[in-house]
Amino acid sequence: MHPARTRAEYAGSVRVAFDARPATDRRGIGRYTRSLLHALKAHAASVGGEVVEQSRRGGVDVLHVPWIDGAPLRPRGPIVVTLHDLVTLKRPGEFLRFGLRHRMRYLAVERATRLIVPTHAVAEDAVALLKVNAGRVHVVHEAADAVFHPRPADEVASVRHRRQLPREYLLWVGGLRHPDPRKRVAALAEAPRDLPLVLVGEPGQWARELPGVILTGGVDDDELAALYSGARALVFPSGDEGFGLPCVEALACGTPVVATDGPALREVLGDRASFVAPDDLEGLLAAAARAERPAPDPVPWTWADAARETWRVYERAAAEETSPHGRR
Repeated sequence: MHPARTRAEYAGSVRVAFDARPATDRRGIGRYTRSLLHALKAHAASVGGEVVEQSRRGGVDVLHVPWIDGAPLRPRGPIVVTLHDLVTLKRPGEFLRFGLRHRMRYLAVERATRLIVPTHAVAEDAVALLKVNAGRVHVVHEAADAVFHPRPADEVASVRHRRQLPREYLLWVGGLRHPDPRKRVAALAEAPRDLPLVLVGEPGQWARELPGVILTGGVDDDELAALYSGARALVFPSGDEGFGLPCVEALACGTPVVATDGPALREVLGDRASFVAPDDLEGLLAAAARAERPAPDPVPWTWADAARETWRVYERAAAEETSPHGRR
């Protein structure tokens, strides 16, 4: 292990282990892992640092675990953990099956040297629910990958034909393998609407039984960008979110976003989206059917920005000899 150095001495030269195990996940955690890792490697090369893909801290200054399931219970040396939300703590009655496993994971998060969260809304939740020191929590926004940009009409038509989609449709994007109560996909499927509803994601059996929706299954990034580009609007009915990455991706493709109101989405989207009351899914679908292009400008930040801010967190963490467990 390096002898203790100040943050200034660590600047740029930090050697980071990045736990890339979630990179194969097709959900948002996989996107976060892949996009941030790519941007971090580029940033490290520009400042004389290094990023290695490994799940243990050996031989490096700091370990970054980009999702809660990888957080070590007994950290040895500086550990950075990305906490995407605290929904299972905020809505325990809806997530009983996570039970003890998530309680142990949150204990591991509490023991991390530094936490990265995607919004100030999640930062406030972390301080209130995990009782961590606010100075250890750093807000780093996520971003749309470069692949997400408006696609030409012929590309949209080709994907629509391949996936057997109608010319006009509303779009939802997310994980469909297991039901997630906060996403309210089942309620969205049952709500009255004027346009067809297309759900993008690898479906579990429960999703295959949803009434009156069109399932695309899993799609690659170029197809997803075309599906965003061809939609009347992205609908986002989630009752609780840490960031709302599909909304940012949709805007990058020039697609209007209609979402249920919530602190994190308001923080991320501001006036770039249309909001409805959290319990008004019929109103959400009606507003989405009325949406018109051009959509508002996309959010201005990039994964390069996220990498730069994340590197600053590494420098802070690396300058601390041990994790803060027991001295909060």
